[in-house]
Amino acid sequence: MPRYFIELIYKGTSFAGFQIQNNALTIQGEINRALKTVLHEEIQTTTASRTDAGVHANQNYLHFDFSGTITSKIIYNLNCIISDDILIQNIFLVSDLSHSRFDAISREYDYFINPIRNPFVKDISYFYPVNLDLEKLNQAANILLTTTDFSSFAKRHSDVNNFNCNIDKIGWTVNSNQQLVFNVVSNRFLRGMVRALVATQLLVGRNKISLTDFENVIKSKDCTNADFSAPAKGLFLQKVNYPKSLLMETIAHSY
Repeated sequence: MPRYFIELIYKGTSFAGFQIQNNALTIQGEINRALKTVLHEEIQTTTASRTDAGVHANQNYLHFDFSGTITSKIIYNLNCIISDDILIQNIFLVSDLSHSRFDAISREYDYFINPIRNPFVKDISYFYPVNLDLEKLNQAANILLTTTDFSSFAKRHSDVNNFNCNIDKIGWTVNSNQQLVFNVVSNRFLRGMVRALVATQLLVGRNKISLTDFENVIKSKDCTNADFSAPAKGLFLQKVNYPKSLLMETIAHSY
């Protein structure tokens, strides 16, 4: 049966996360509902990354199988009936064995922090009016490049076989809007991992713990030693990377 990838963006503020849930508004639930309406068939989707409640995405993917005809008008029809906080951007025809989650090479996240109150970005950033040492934040980030075991930064009862992640890029910068931005690229992420990395590094940046303390948090492999308090609203899934050969055939795109 033909398989399709959906590329979408969304603001996560009003949703109870990405993954479909009973009696809760979710991104996947909205997409499934819209697909059923447009394609007149119950459609099951699989996602590349299951973001938590309140987390946003500038790029995420799902895949689904459908044996009928899909025309270039499908995106327009879907976008007309889904939430205004979701936008489907592209639909690709892929090989029957392609998988939105398992074929991803890496994922990239940004976390945005505002040092001053700004009502225009209050739902998409963390208001944190504290003096931070940017150099120490980046020193802490560099320490994370020396490990692959992120047990300390995974929420309890994470359903995974191991806690190993290979970070390709990581660091803190200040953007043109004077926001502090934490960027991290890895082959995979654990549940709650990015927010725990942010919150625990912020303790270093405000001199609440030392760099040695931070290293000890990592070495402990115990999530009770990390800080998970960074709110979801500052977190963006920015990109999901696939092999170039996978997304070659575009069926429809938004304008």
